[in-house]
Amino acid sequence: MEPTLDTGVTAWMLVSASLVLLMTPGLAFFYGGMTRSTSVLNMMMMVLAAMGVVGTIYVLWGWSMSYGASIGGIVGNPFDQFGLGGSFDPITFVDDAETLYVPTIVDVGFQVTFAMITVALIAGAIADRAKFGTWLIFVALWVTLSYFPMAHMVWGGGALSDEGWFAGIAAPVDFAGGTVVHINAGVAGLVLALVVGVRTGFGTEVFRPHNLPFVMLGAALLWFGWFGFNAGSAYGANQIAGLAWVNTTTATAAAILGWMIVDKVRHGKPTGLGVASAIVAGLVAITPAAGALSPLGSIILGVVVGALCALAVGLKHKLGFDDSLDVVGVHLVGGLVGTIAIGFLATDGGLFHGGGFRLLLVQVLIALVAVVFSGIVTTVIALLLKVTLGWRVTEENEASGIDLAEHAETAYEGISR
Repeated sequence: MEPTLDTGVTAWMLVSASLVLLMTPGLAFFYGGMTRSTSVLNMMMMVLAAMGVVGTIYVLWGWSMSYGASIGGIVGNPFDQFGLGGSFDPITFVDDAETLYVPTIVDVGFQVTFAMITVALIAGAIADRAKFGTWLIFVALWVTLSYFPMAHMVWGGGALSDEGWFAGIAAPVDFAGGTVVHINAGVAGLVLALVVGVRTGFGTEVFRPHNLPFVMLGAALLWFGWFGFNAGSAYGANQIAGLAWVNTTTATAAAILGWMIVDKVRHGKPTGLGVASAIVAGLVAITPAAGALSPLGSIILGVVVGALCALAVGLKHKLGFDDSLDVVGVHLVGGLVGTIAIGFLATDGGLFHGGGFRLLLVQVLIALVAVVFSGIVTTVIALLLKVTLGWRVTEENEASGIDLAEHAETAYEGISR
């Protein structure tokens, strides 16, 4: 019996891919609003230009490195399906009986949007001070050497998949990218913040968002696009997609409450920046867990991650690293909480549902592997670029704002700071 094209799932995956694509311009607004008025264009350019680099590379070798023939369970062979040719399979089965399929080119479109947003997330850690050209070279190297291997290890049947290193203990769970996207990007942001160094005035000058409406708009666009991110990862318009949708909404809503409680206790008032950041924190945490938790479990996860990320964003001042736009406090912490919380809250195998410690152990292990892998790869790339191209703009350009220096443009006429 010849397999049949599932037009419903194909349409759903195309819509999901489009939703995820919207997330990266949404991130540009979110990050752009958080920067100074004289570097907003540079930040938005860092995000949008990353889409250009990744979107080109993904077709050439990104898909192949993610889903091609495995090399030691770590990465796919970049030449196996280079340029989407070679052994490129024209269909992707969407049912266990292999009777229904979507064209694999649709899956390529879905996956490239994940790669784009992951790299773009890192940009916020080095806002206001990085050379644009060095950033673009970093994007090309990092997506090749860190993102594609992680995608292969988790989703491509590699070392961190349910056929990998820890499968004998329990099947790892990463529904839509806790390790591949958020821990990976969060660790990279921390490394870059350390290698590039602090902004001039960090610790003595208060760096406030220049446009909170941009931040709120960006958070709203991210929330909307995230339904493609999570519900689309069900690879079907089905009950799992519905559960992922509800869990995504529920966890994010609860994260807002958790963050506002901390803001109220610490500062006496909830803030718009806090609510926008809480939205992202909730979305990050539910990403790996969207298909594994109940809605009640998602409320618990959301409140916890909202509170923890609200506390974590202040660590940069205590520890002295300048993570400009809280990539570490939101994405690394949120990704770790969401990935590990699966071991407690998953309805199938979670500790609180009578599953014992096996799944929890595996979730901790895959999180640690992601931290170590991303940390090593990013450190090598960041130091190599530091000694060759250099990361920092001049102190004069940093003080005056890097929009004009790096792009010969300004966002707002007559504003110098």
